[in-house]
Amino acid sequence: MSESNPTASARAGRRPVLAVVGATGAVGTVMLGILSTREDVWGEIRLVASARSAGKKLRVRGEEVEVVALAPEVFDGVDVAMFDVPDEVSAEWGPVAAARGAVVVDNSGAFRMDPDVPLVVPEVNAAAARTRPKGIIANPNCTTLTMMDALGALHRRWGLTELVVASYQAASGAGQPGVDRLHDELAVVAADRTLGSRSGDVRAAIAEALGDEPSPFPAPLALNVVPWAGSLKDDGWSSEELKVRAESRKILGIPDLKVSATCVRVPVVTTHSLAVHATFQKPIKVDDARQALVEAPSVVVLDDPENGDFPTPADVVGSDPTWVGRIRQSLDFPNTLDLFVCGDNLRKGAALNTAQIAELVAAELSGR
Repeated sequence: MSESNPTASARAGRRPVLAVVGATGAVGTVMLGILSTREDVWGEIRLVASARSAGKKLRVRGEEVEVVALAPEVFDGVDVAMFDVPDEVSAEWGPVAAARGAVVVDNSGAFRMDPDVPLVVPEVNAAAARTRPKGIIANPNCTTLTMMDALGALHRRWGLTELVVASYQAASGAGQPGVDRLHDELAVVAADRTLGSRSGDVRAAIAEALGDEPSPFPAPLALNVVPWAGSLKDDGWSSEELKVRAESRKILGIPDLKVSATCVRVPVVTTHSLAVHATFQKPIKVDDARQALVEAPSVVVLDDPENGDFPTPADVVGSDPTWVGRIRQSLDFPNTLDLFVCGDNLRKGAALNTAQIAELVAAELSGR
């Protein structure tokens, strides 16, 4: 059932009102920058956060806007509400906003696998955003989003059947505490150039310097990689790994897609990377795949290993596209490509995709 907002016709001809819930958080801060630089499709923009942040003034579209406390009445008159808050906050307040007439675009994991909530990447399945029985549209997990533009372009021509990925996830995927912890650990190891040559010396030095300070990571991240992201699920899988499987199937519309993921945390501040092993129904050639990716509107191909040109997080951070390189035909697996993908997990992986979904809804409500 298509549930375009019933007041859409009344809204035609005026610019819709937007609420940004979680405006003071890490993703919310990026969102305000994005709203200030993309085409301005909004009328009023309301900034919403917890009561302790109420009264702060943040800059968006060149103006200072005062943050208001999250409450039911802040959604009165709001057409679209973007949520960048923890799962439990979205689960409670998303339905409240929808009940008051807003179309909710939620960046948490609260609604992603709800069959009545579309999971949308505009470059891949934009039409799904129009069917929203609960008045809510979900934004995918940042790890899935990092590769989805590229895989969507390839799937349209060759038909994806199997996907094996290893992610290399930035500390900012664990929020500001992850970034702060990485910087603290880097300060410790930078003070002693001998660290990293003996088993346990990095862990011991960090423990001595940082004491009982809580860490979002189960092992030191500085001078290390940690083969874990998310929470423990059945049979040793992490929640991040299961999200890659479930969300890829839903976004691409392939319920039986075979997926295996291993998620790894790396000492990078921002930008996730993935090594992707993708198998297709039809024979696929590297040159044809490269051309399809070049033609994809939100993908940049950087693939010249002879000259050392391929995507890395340090070069990609702060940019909007999906970056793809190291495109190879798998030697021992028919109809299979191997490629390396990078994307800023706070931009396309979170705030930008949320903004793009919201813009789809704005165009719909404005009658465009």
